[in-house]
Amino acid sequence: MSPRATTLAALAERHGLELRGDGALLISGVCALSPGRAGRIGFCADPKLRKQLADSQASAVIIGTRDAASFSGNALISANPAIAFALVAREFDRAEEFVVARHVSATIDPSAQIGDGCGIAAGAVIEAGAVIGAGSYIGPNCVVRRGAAIGAGSRLEANVYIGPDCVLGARARLLPGAVIGGRGFGLAPSPAGWIEVPQLGRVIIGDDVEIGANTTIDRGALDDTVIEDGVKLDNQIQIAHNCRIGARTAIAACTGIAGSTTIGRNCMIGGASVIGGHLTIVDNVVVFGYAMVTKSITAPGQYGSGIPAKPAREWRREVARIRRLPKVDERLAAIEQILKMTPATGEEHGEQGDL
Repeated sequence: MSPRATTLAALAERHGLELRGDGALLISGVCALSPGRAGRIGFCADPKLRKQLADSQASAVIIGTRDAASFSGNALISANPAIAFALVAREFDRAEEFVVARHVSATIDPSAQIGDGCGIAAGAVIEAGAVIGAGSYIGPNCVVRRGAAIGAGSRLEANVYIGPDCVLGARARLLPGAVIGGRGFGLAPSPAGWIEVPQLGRVIIGDDVEIGANTTIDRGALDDTVIEDGVKLDNQIQIAHNCRIGARTAIAACTGIAGSTTIGRNCMIGGASVIGGHLTIVDNVVVFGYAMVTKSITAPGQYGSGIPAKPAREWRREVARIRRLPKVDERLAAIEQILKMTPATGEEHGEQGDL
């Protein structure tokens, strides 16, 4: 028996799912519907996958209430099978297991506080006054600077950097290469060149935040950069100094957010978006990928993005039209002058016989 094997009935009870079939059936993992694997559980959340149910070799499936009536096999039934599958799959995920120990090559200042049940991997550096909450994992070559605090149950993968005095809430998850609390891009021009403006704030991160690989969050210039509870950040995102990201907002990869911008709660920002500085985006906004946000968004809703990819010949024609716009504008202005029309309203000021 797999050390993680559990019965179908136990899964149903732990996750509040309706059981159908053999509750004593042992489940040792998850799988895709097609082809499926004996002893594992799959799921069907997409109508396009329904045809795979009949031929799947999975011992059980997680299905929605709509599909339950037409399925006679072992099943766990949920109003939201995708969420149910995510919860069940967690039980079989071994990627985040760690040994509770301090590697001999880790450097830990005597004044640092390390909670119970922590794992400190090879090459990690934890400086003076740092606090690591119970049950946390500090991966290989991570650096936790002086006075930083990391909440209980957090996980820092390899090569993560946490700046001085920065604060991470409970159950934070930081993927490899994340940089929290690096120096903000504060510079003042002078006749002799650029003068560095000290960045004296921190980064404050709430509970249950995930930060992707190589994502960087700059510390504040004076006040703090704040990431609220439940925020999910993809890989390779740049968040500049003094930004604030509202609770449960999700931001996709390669997005750049300039300094002192506030993004509200429950927002979704598409990949490769660029958001200007000193802006405000209210709660419940969806910004499509490859968008350029140059003004504050003051009303909830969906906001579009750049021109989607298209065949090169069509794209060249559109570019050519765009390049002709200045000449078209000049011609239009000349016509408006002849017609004695105001460009803003298009209303004629003279009589029709003026031509």
